[in-house]
Amino acid sequence: MRFPAALAVASLVALGLPASAPAVATAAPQAQCANPSGTYGGAVPWGQRLIDPARLWPLTRGEGQLVAVLGTGVDGQNGQFAPGQLEGGAGTERSDCDGRGTIAAGIVGAQPDPSTTFAGVAPGAHLLPIRSTPSGDGDPGALADAIDTAVDRHASVVLIAVPAVSDSPALSGAVSRARAAGAVVVSAASATQQGARSYPTATSGVLAVGSVNAAGEPVQTEAGDYVGVAAPGADLVSTSAGAGGAVAHRWPVTDPGLAAAYAAGVAALVRAYHPDLTGDQVVTRLTLTAHRPPSGGHDPRLGWGVLDAYAAVSSTLPADVAGPGVAAAPASAPAVVPAAAPAPRPPDVAAGVIALAGVALAAAAGVTVAAVRRARRRGWRPSRFTP
Repeated sequence: MRFPAALAVASLVALGLPASAPAVATAAPQAQCANPSGTYGGAVPWGQRLIDPARLWPLTRGEGQLVAVLGTGVDGQNGQFAPGQLEGGAGTERSDCDGRGTIAAGIVGAQPDPSTTFAGVAPGAHLLPIRSTPSGDGDPGALADAIDTAVDRHASVVLIAVPAVSDSPALSGAVSRARAAGAVVVSAASATQQGARSYPTATSGVLAVGSVNAAGEPVQTEAGDYVGVAAPGADLVSTSAGAGGAVAHRWPVTDPGLAAAYAAGVAALVRAYHPDLTGDQVVTRLTLTAHRPPSGGHDPRLGWGVLDAYAAVSSTLPADVAGPGVAAAPASAPAVVPAAAPAPRPPDVAAGVIALAGVALAAAAGVTVAAVRRARRRGWRPSRFTP
C-alpha cells in the first residue's frame, strides 16, 4: 500500500507509549460512564499525521458543514469543542456516558488547542449529536429515526458512529432519503463476527469505511465488495466524555468504528471546498483519490485504499467522473447550440480591385489572341496602313 512517509514510521511510540501498552477498547458498552485518560500532550497522533488536516486548513476547515454524529451522544462539556459548535434542539443528545460518540465527534471537529497536539479534521464544521443506541449496539429502527432527524436538520454529512448488526426496510429507506437530500452517509465496517455485515455500512450508496493501524494493516473483521475506503482505526487519540469542562482525552483507543469519523471529517472538508458536488459525487471523489491497496484494485477490507485528504480536496476532477471500478458511461452528445448569425461584412475593397484586375487581364488576353490569329492569316506580314 502506498502511504506517506509519516505513516511508515508511525507507531505507538508516536503516542508516547511503549509498544506493549494495552489498547483501551471502547467498542463495548461500559459498566460505568467513561472517564478521560488525561490531557494528551504527546507527539501528534499517527492517525492525525496520516490525514494531515492542517495542510488543508488554509483552503478549508469545513465551514458551513453540519456533521450529524449518530451513536451514543456527545459530551458537550469537553473544552475542545467550541462554544456553539454542538447543535442542540429536538433529537439531539449532548451527554455521553458510553464515550464512543464523544471520541468520534472529536476526530471530526475538535478545535486546535495549545494544551494538546490533538485536533479534529474539520474544526470549522458544526456537530449534531444524535443518540441512536438504546442498547450497546446500533438498532436499525433507532438508526433510521436518527438519520431522518439528521436530514430534517439539513446535515450535509451523516456519520454512523455505531452501526447496527442487522438491516431493516426502515433503515434502508432512511438512507435513500438522506442520499436524495444530498447528504454523505458514512458508516464503519465494524462487525465482529467473521462474514457478518454491519448496517447501513453494507447498504448501497453509503461510504463504508474499513480501518487500519499505523503499519497500514486492516484491523477490522468485516469485509466485502461494498467497503469504499480505509482510515485510521487503532491506537487513536480523541476527546473524552466526562471532562467536566476541561480539555481532556482518551487514548490509546482501538475501535474500527472510529475510522468512519476520519472519513466523515474529510467529507466535510470536501463539501466545504466543493459546495456544488452532490453527496454521491463526494463519495466518488474520496474513493478515486485514496491510496490504492498493494493489488492496485479493490480490497475487501481496505476498499479502494486509505484516505488521502489532500488529494480528495485539492484534485481537479470532473464533477460527474465515474468512481473506481465503474465503467464510465458513454459520453452524451454535446448540446448543439446554433451559432449567432454573422454580422454583415463591410465592402472588401481589395477583393474588388482584384476582381477588376482579373477582368482587365481577361480582356487583354482576348485582344492578344485575336491579334495573333490575324497575323497568322497574313503569314506574319505587317498590315498595310491606309490613311
